[in-house]
Parts: sequence; structure tokens; C-alpha cells
Amino acid sequence: MAEAQAKFLEGNLLRHITVMSLTSSVGLMAIFLVDLVDMIFISMLGRDELAAAVGYSGALLFFTSSFGIGMSIAAGALVARALGEGEPQTARRRAATALFYGMIIGAVFAAVVWYFTPNLVALLGASGDTLDLATSYLRIILPSLPILIAGMVGGAILRAHGDARRAMMATIGAGVVNAILDPILIFGFNLDLTGAALASVAARLTVAVMSIYPIFKYYGGLDRPTRAEFSVDFPAIATIALPAILTQFATPVGQAYVTRSMAEFGEDAVAGMAIIGRLIPVAFGTIFALSGAIGPIVGQNFGAGKMDRVRGSIRDGLLFVLVVTLVVTALLYLARGPIADLFNAEGLSRELVFLFCGPLALAWYFNGVIFVTNASFNNLGHPFYSTWVNWGRQTLGTIPLVMIGAAYWGAPGVLIGQAIGGVAFAGIAMILSVRVLNKAEAGLCPGATHPYQRQTRLISLFHNRR
Repeated sequence: MAEAQAKFLEGNLLRHITVMSLTSSVGLMAIFLVDLVDMIFISMLGRDELAAAVGYSGALLFFTSSFGIGMSIAAGALVARALGEGEPQTARRRAATALFYGMIIGAVFAAVVWYFTPNLVALLGASGDTLDLATSYLRIILPSLPILIAGMVGGAILRAHGDARRAMMATIGAGVVNAILDPILIFGFNLDLTGAALASVAARLTVAVMSIYPIFKYYGGLDRPTRAEFSVDFPAIATIALPAILTQFATPVGQAYVTRSMAEFGEDAVAGMAIIGRLIPVAFGTIFALSGAIGPIVGQNFGAGKMDRVRGSIRDGLLFVLVVTLVVTALLYLARGPIADLFNAEGLSRELVFLFCGPLALAWYFNGVIFVTNASFNNLGHPFYSTWVNWGRQTLGTIPLVMIGAAYWGAPGVLIGQAIGGVAFAGIAMILSVRVLNKAEAGLCPGATHPYQRQTRLISLFHNRR
């Protein structure tokens, strides 16, 4: 069994960030690449309503997975901080309680969304056969949300220990399972969207098993918290998880408005947006992974009181985002023709793909800035700053600009307006990040005085009363 330790307290920060981000992104892109392959297979069926149904479903699935992302952020931040403070037992207890609360509450959340699926998809602008197809697809996948949350939380716990490789292997394993089952179920059994949905469920089960197993084998497993410990841990988890979940909810809300705006220009426009939606996480998987990669580095050093390394982590993270954005944008521009051909994109769909693979890809630098600063907010005791920035980005930074863009430039204007909103809110996020770092150095951030010691005393009081 590997010793639970804080491995990010020493060594080159940029190297830690690069290794964690690239390793995490490989796993993420394995999953996103399978989503991309899903879209390719579905496009091969030659029915625009199938591709449109996947586009509508994607917005709602992101909404549900946001709950898991929020819980994993809480688990990762609390476990990393405990390890930085030299409290491995506390880290194991936090991991157990975060996993328990995530799966239970996630099951309730999934049930509610499952019941209202037709209404929610209709709100996005779907109708007729597209509405029926999207509803059927979603109602197969949604019950597996607790399993997905287990995999997300497990991966966050592994990354908090600095074990990005095993977290990566879990997502790669899920991607392999999905990639194998997709053509078998979609074409071999002629199940179309139902086959794609069943393959996704199998992938979620795979990532959960492969994320949880290494925790038991290499990191001492999970503690069995007492009732008192569950009671004490809940506020600590909720303090980070609630704003993190609200932060994640902002993105699908903004995306839902973009989807509905794009729907006004026809299913060809929605299909083009769906293609872009599959391209983004594959192309920018490294930036998606960056927030989760920097979080443990910031959390461990904050727990150990090494604020110079906390500040350095944020600085090097922003540099990393810049380099990745420039390289990926250049590659997308050079490959824009083959990419459009791969999806049989014609007319308006092709125009939108070319637009994204050109200047709009550069705008992802500003989204990356928001990801990095959100990691600092979540790990330095100010998670609601992430909430404010993301909701501002997805409302004030999206709705009016998309309306203006659509009015002047049609469907391309929807994407242009969405991209412009990231610039202003990246600047706001940077200002808030500097403020939080200054407060942390002054010892004014929550957690700067070792909250786990206080909570241990609270647990002792519970036991004494019993």
C-alpha cells in the first residue's frame, strides 16, 4: 500500500502542473473522443434528427454531470488539504463521506430529472421525432448518474494523492469499453441511439470500478465514519460542494440558451453546434483537466501554509493555458477541412465548424483563465467566487451577446456572441484571484488555520455526549 503523502509540497510547479494536466487530459479525452466517435457513427446513419437529438441531450447530460463535478471538486479539495496538513486519516474519512453523500443525493437528483426529461428537452427547443429520440436516449443514461458520481469522486481522490495516472487509466478504460460497444450496439444490433446510450452506461460503470479500486489497494481505502463524523463532515463538504455544483449548473444553463437560439436556424445549425460540442472537449481536454489538476497542488500547499507555491501554481497554470490554446488553435485551423468532411458537414453545419476551427478557438484562452482561477477559489476557501464568475459568464456574458450576434450574423453570430463573453469575465476572475491570494497570505481565508483540528474536537464532543 502506498503511503498517503503530500507530493506537491516540493519540486518544480510547472512540471507538476504539466504532468497532472496532460495525464488527466488523456483520460478525459478518451471519454470525449468516444463521444466524438458516437457522433461520427450517428452521422453515418444519415438522419439529421438523430444528430440533433444528441445535441439536445448533451446539454441536459452536462447539467446532470455538473452535480458529480461539484462533489468531486469538494472531495479533491478536502482530501488534498488534509494531506497537506499531515492528516491522512482525515483524508480517508473525507473521501468516504463525500462519496456517500454524492451517490445518495445524486440518485435523488437523477430521479427528478428523469421524470421531467420530456419537458426539459422541449424547453431546449426539441420537438417531434427529435424530442422523442432525445427523451428515450436520456432516460436510459440518467439512472446511472450515481455510478458516474462514484467514478468522478474516486478520480478526484486519486488526483488529490497526486495519482493522476490511475485516474487517467480509469477514464481510458471507460473509453475503451464505450468504443468497443458503440459499433456493436449501434450497427450490429441496429439499436441506433439506444445502443449509444447503453454503451455510455457501461462506460460509467467501468470508470467507477477502476477509480474506487486503487483507493483501497494503494491508499488505505475509505474510513467508516461514525454518525457523528457524518454530521460534522456534511457542512465541510457542503461548503465547497454546494457552490461548486451551482458553479457547474451555470454552464448548461448558458448552453441551453445557446442551443435554443441555434434551434431557430434549423436542425442543420443544431447539428453543426453538436459537432462543435464534441470537438471542444477533445481539442481542449488539457484545459478542461487543468482545473482538476491544479486543485490538488493548490490544496496541498495551502494546507501546508506554503503560499509562495500557491501563487506560483496559479501563475504557471495561466502560462500553460496560453501555450495549449495557441498550439491547439493552429492544429484546428490546419485540419478544419478534414474535420468537417469527417462529419459529412455541409452548408450551415460546415460554416459553423470552420468558424470554430479558426478565430473562435483562440477565445478558449479566456475560458482557461476562468478554470484556473476557479481552482484557486475552491481550494482557498472562497468557492462562491467561482459561482459568481460562472453564472455571470453564462448569463450576462452569454445571453445579451448571443442575442446581438444572432440578430446581426445569424447562426455564426450565436457562437461569436458566446465567445466574446468569456473575455470580460476572465478579467473579473483574475481580479478576484489576486484578492483571494492576498487574503490567504494574510491568513484570512477559511481553512488557513487548520479547520480539521477544530472539526476533530467537534467529533470528540459528539462522542463524549453519547
